[in-house]
Amino acid sequence: MSSGDGDREGAAAESGPPEQLALIRETVRERKKLPKAKPRTWRGAATAESLPVARVLVDKGLVHLDRYFDYAVPAALDAEAQPGVRVRVRFGAGERDGRREGGRLINGFVVERVEHSEFPGVLAPIAQVLSAEPVLTPELLELCRAVADRYAGALADVVQLAVPPRVARAEKGGGGQSPEPPAPPEPGGWQRYGQGAEFLAALAAGGAPRAVWSALPGPQWPQELARAIAAALASGRGALAVLPDGRTAARVDRALTELVGPGHHVLLTADAGSESRYRRWLAVKRGAVRAVVGTRAAMFAPVADLGLAAIWDDADAAHSDDHAPQPHARDVLLLRAAHENAGLLLGGHQRSVEGAQLVETGWAAELAAPRETVRAQAPRMRTVGDREEARDVAARTARLPSLAWEVAREALALGPVLVQVPRRGYVPRLACARCREPARCVHCRGPLMAGEADGAPSCSWCGLDAAGRQCPVCGGVRLRASVVGARRTAEELGRAFPSVQVRTSGRDHVLDTVPDRPALVVSTPGAEPVAEGPGYAAALLLDGWALLSRPDLRAAEEALRRWLTAAALVRPGGEGGTVVALAEPSLRPVQALLRWAPEWLAAAELSDRAELGYPPVSRMAALSGPPAAVRELLARTELPEEAEVLGPVELPVIEPGRPRRVGDPPVGEKWERALVRVPPGRGAALALALRTAQAARLAKREGPPVRIRVDPPDIG
Repeated sequence: MSSGDGDREGAAAESGPPEQLALIRETVRERKKLPKAKPRTWRGAATAESLPVARVLVDKGLVHLDRYFDYAVPAALDAEAQPGVRVRVRFGAGERDGRREGGRLINGFVVERVEHSEFPGVLAPIAQVLSAEPVLTPELLELCRAVADRYAGALADVVQLAVPPRVARAEKGGGGQSPEPPAPPEPGGWQRYGQGAEFLAALAAGGAPRAVWSALPGPQWPQELARAIAAALASGRGALAVLPDGRTAARVDRALTELVGPGHHVLLTADAGSESRYRRWLAVKRGAVRAVVGTRAAMFAPVADLGLAAIWDDADAAHSDDHAPQPHARDVLLLRAAHENAGLLLGGHQRSVEGAQLVETGWAAELAAPRETVRAQAPRMRTVGDREEARDVAARTARLPSLAWEVAREALALGPVLVQVPRRGYVPRLACARCREPARCVHCRGPLMAGEADGAPSCSWCGLDAAGRQCPVCGGVRLRASVVGARRTAEELGRAFPSVQVRTSGRDHVLDTVPDRPALVVSTPGAEPVAEGPGYAAALLLDGWALLSRPDLRAAEEALRRWLTAAALVRPGGEGGTVVALAEPSLRPVQALLRWAPEWLAAAELSDRAELGYPPVSRMAALSGPPAAVRELLARTELPEEAEVLGPVELPVIEPGRPRRVGDPPVGEKWERALVRVPPGRGAALALALRTAQAARLAKREGPPVRIRVDPPDIG
């Protein structure tokens, strides 16, 4: 690593007067002309005879330190300190006034070994090789660099996401040989799609087809995705499938095992535990298996000779990583497909706006079934609009319209009925029974909620008891539910259907499956269990307004995604399956649900985005931080000529006691956010400009860093 004198020299080169700057530059040029010498190390330690300099990526996720540092390779570590291995090095060490000073030990990765270092001073030696396992392969390093450049982030941050933590016990044992490729699979359910059989044949023949797949309703999609993976394996190449959660990943894992047998793939999810997950990751890196099925972190899995990169339900927020630089699995797989010449499959019951753009630009083909096939597989769709619900006495008293009640009663004679509720809890929001003013805590102004039927209201932010509270507008003391949660809905349904079992699936307890017998299954979005047998007899989608009224650019797309996920679990209309949605039928996402036409809504949303210049038609970055820091970063950044700055605007101040989401400002601090928009093709230039300006500010310690989020999922 460069010495302390070298660090101070670099700082002076950033901030010194012109004369000093010229002198330093001339000195550096003269030093570079000197003959190369073997690096000197502290304490006179002997260095390796061949390639004695190691370039190390240190585990410091700071943009202004996003470069490699040179270290001397001690002779004792020559055999182990190979490119890709984990090491321990002293960071910040150097010589000062003739004295040797040591820095603190931190982790890093050897990137390469070279003969000479450009640094003219004394190199610190590598302190320790943590493992001789080369986990940071050149291919993985190249992918991490591409992701860091796209998201204006630090390479060390991306590597931390890509390489799992080390567990020493998992490294024992050899890699082994991968099994022989399986035979090409039969098309199976892919014959239901226009070019489905041709897509599988192209994968099996070693091609790299790219497709956006609109999956038909029903439980067959895991088997169809497994066939696509098996087709890539049949060509002798690898495959990777990323799923939004462990439950869906487990379904694909079972389907692939049934199709090709064990030994061809591994399942990478957090449920496996750190040791088992690292052992499986090493099996992929060593070539013992060629396919991976997993959740978000599996997007970086080191699959050799990648033939297919697949993602299911790419619009699910779970695919966006919460850690810097917050990459999205879809974009990472797009990079891999382009750089590794692999096939791509974006699948789901819903089509994302990004998927619609890939189809419109011709980068990917469309895989969709004919309309007659869709109508045969989809359940019967019914809606209850606002006007009908307002006139319905049952809807006002039991919160279940007469149509929904009748459908549920008839369907319970056939099998289980799914009830989707947008909010969890009992009554997560209360209002004054007299004037309908939202009820808030007198201490922190947080919204009041009711945890149980006979429990006193309390604050959902600070938890204080709010019994006896008076409305500040009308003085009333009685409260009513303004939003009803899943547990309250289950209680009401239990009274409406006293002889039927009511089960709940949500954040605290998620059911994987439910038996094929009459029952009411109340679930929050994303936690819907799969019904055994032919599927649910009916589904009730309650409180559609709660999804459609979200102040979010993606509200319509997200509402349809959640509805279709639930409706796809219902048996076809020809077998008695019915879906009732409590939403205004004239709205565009409700029309897309009634017609089972996610492609139509995605294309319409994409057209609206193009008109307004919003992503994905444009590339955008969000800058969030203290007002002075955001404005200073904007002033320093050399933005592309086509860039347009929107804002800055103030962000809501997070009050004490209120839950914080990822990306929210610190509690009580005033922050601003600015959006920078550029046309297609200029996203790389925008990311580079922001990254360069952020690094310069941090190097000079000019105030706090600004959070940079490239391609933010929410710009509302």
